[in-house]
Amino acid sequence: MLSAARNAATWRPDWLWALPLIVATVVIHVLGLGFLHERVVVVVGRVVARRHFTSRFAVVMGITVVLVAILHSIEAWVWACAYWLLGALPDLASSVLFSYGAMTTYGGSGLDLQRHWRLMGALEALNGIILFGLTTAFLFWMIQQVWMAEDERRHRH
Repeated sequence: MLSAARNAATWRPDWLWALPLIVATVVIHVLGLGFLHERVVVVVGRVVARRHFTSRFAVVMGITVVLVAILHSIEAWVWACAYWLLGALPDLASSVLFSYGAMTTYGGSGLDLQRHWRLMGALEALNGIILFGLTTAFLFWMIQQVWMAEDERRHRH
């Protein structure tokens, strides 16, 4: 336990780069979800107004999930570019692979950061959990809105 505390005390401040990256990716994510919200609400409104909306809504959800996956990819690339530009990983390809592994908490890339960068990698994983939580809340909200609108439509008829 004392050894771990001594190691933590000797970390270089390189991990501090994670803080603006967390802020940047959360801002990107919220703006992206906001954009999707503006577009999806219109489409979902049209879908709910029709009969047999379930299959149409499934397609809308599928497209939305692909767009959200692209959003997560953009954020992984932000981290990857930072790793590469800071010299934490040897090349962009390794940085991208590591970043996807860290952000998804998969960690199966086989790549390791040097000791002084490892806290930054762990903070990217924390950032990924936060971003996936925001995405989950957004998708749940979409489903909930459609169910409520469908219930309202049925009660009117």
